Amino acid sequence: MTGTPADPAEETVLVVDFGAQYAQLIARRVREANVYSEIVPHTITADEVRAKAPTGIIFSGGPKSVHVEGAPQIDPEVYDLGVPVLGICYGAQLIAHQNDGTVGRNERGEYGRTELTVKDAGGSLLEGTPGTQTVWMSHFDAITDVPDTFDVIASTPDAPVAAFENADAGLYGVQYHPEVVHSPFGQHVIERFLGDACGASQAWTMASVIDTQVELIQQQVGDEGRVICALSGGVDSAVAAALVHKAVGDRLTCVYVDTGLMRKGESDQIVETFERHQKIELIHVSAAERFFEHLQGVIDPEQKRKTIGEQFIRVFEAAKASVEGAQYLVQGTLYPDVIESGTSDAAKIKSHHNVGGLPDDIEFELVEPLRSLFKDEVRAVGTELGLPDEIVWRQPFPGPGLGVRIIGEVTPEKVAVLQEADWIVREEIRLAGLDREIWQAFAVLPGVNSVGVMGDERTYADAVIIRAVTSEDAMTADWARLPYELLDRMSNRIINEVAGVNRVAYDITSKPPGTIEWE
Repeated sequence: MTGTPADPAEETVLVVDFGAQYAQLIARRVREANVYSEIVPHTITADEVRAKAPTGIIFSGGPKSVHVEGAPQIDPEVYDLGVPVLGICYGAQLIAHQNDGTVGRNERGEYGRTELTVKDAGGSLLEGTPGTQTVWMSHFDAITDVPDTFDVIASTPDAPVAAFENADAGLYGVQYHPEVVHSPFGQHVIERFLGDACGASQAWTMASVIDTQVELIQQQVGDEGRVICALSGGVDSAVAAALVHKAVGDRLTCVYVDTGLMRKGESDQIVETFERHQKIELIHVSAAERFFEHLQGVIDPEQKRKTIGEQFIRVFEAAKASVEGAQYLVQGTLYPDVIESGTSDAAKIKSHHNVGGLPDDIEFELVEPLRSLFKDEVRAVGTELGLPDEIVWRQPFPGPGLGVRIIGEVTPEKVAVLQEADWIVREEIRLAGLDREIWQAFAVLPGVNSVGVMGDERTYADAVIIRAVTSEDAMTADWARLPYELLDRMSNRIINEVAGVNRVAYDITSKPPGTIEWE
């Protein structure tokens, strides 16, 4: 059954995704300007847009040319809705192309930093920005002509129409990417569109999110509904629990399931911390044996996630018997979880155990108050709710736990090895004072043995992979440039302190092309 509707704001800007690598970043930049944003597919119809009643619309960039067969389009009737539209890169070309402008095929493209020249004070969109400024370009085709009703407000050496607007029609376009940090005045341009063109109040804050979600939760659960929270101990479920507790009070019972796949010492810490700070009824279920039994012989990553997801639900269903009248299940599902698990218009990257991994015959109605938020926004909500830093700033930990950091079959023996190695990685990160700089740092057991020499004897033992990344929202991530001395300490400690390991490697893959987790 569906969860709480994602309706966190009266003012919404739709980001139409034309296949851009930056669609999520555009959405984030809008939110940073205190306006709620939502990513939608380019197949959205004018009627569907009208139903969402957006304050504004932003067309993302995309890899296609508007001239190629099958190039993504937008329903032309969208332009007649009276909603301001800003096109970025391909989005700007599409606006021109669909409104009697001309998009030409250049002899060469523009990629990277480019000098932009602003004309006539930049119209309403570029007002307040320098006459000459650096912007980030990534295009081959270029707009060569716009209708008489449009004003050209900026150009570059290879893009005669680098920015345009028709303020009366509410149509605006920039050939460059204002959403990236390489365009220093890009956020100013986005805010000009939101404030001047859209008339947005820019009043969307974490406090307003809390008020709205509390109201939505109360509407969904009613005055007598009992709620169970799937508490994992991570940031997401803890903030979701605090939010629901604010809405329904003592009608919330949290259930913490020790799957046997948690990090070293984590179960004791979760129970102690949550009971001490949250003062919410907590049921602690030890279910390691059950999870290991169902994971026997499971190797495929997707099947592993689905198996863990199903067992989570079965445990909660069993716990339901001790919570009279419970019919709602709280989960800390986030916006990136929804995007990565796939929709009818987006490819599935991996099933999240609390989205694509749920069984079809679930007996609960889901309550997902964080479903529209990115991770850093969830942390901000947690702080606003008064949660302590030890909860709010916990490193993200996948719902399936260490099960997706062990390649191949998951066994108690493998988990024990990984727990020790992972503890060392996280402890060294903490001792180095990098807790806030590193998004995630952990160990992976890849299921690969290698030859080594220990104590003058040949060994054939496990390898361990160290993974550390920096990120803002987990949609993209870069491998962390950890100091060699820190990596050296981690490697020496793991090999010397963890039995059965004789080799340590460091993963230097970013996301994309990889994911943060290995499975």
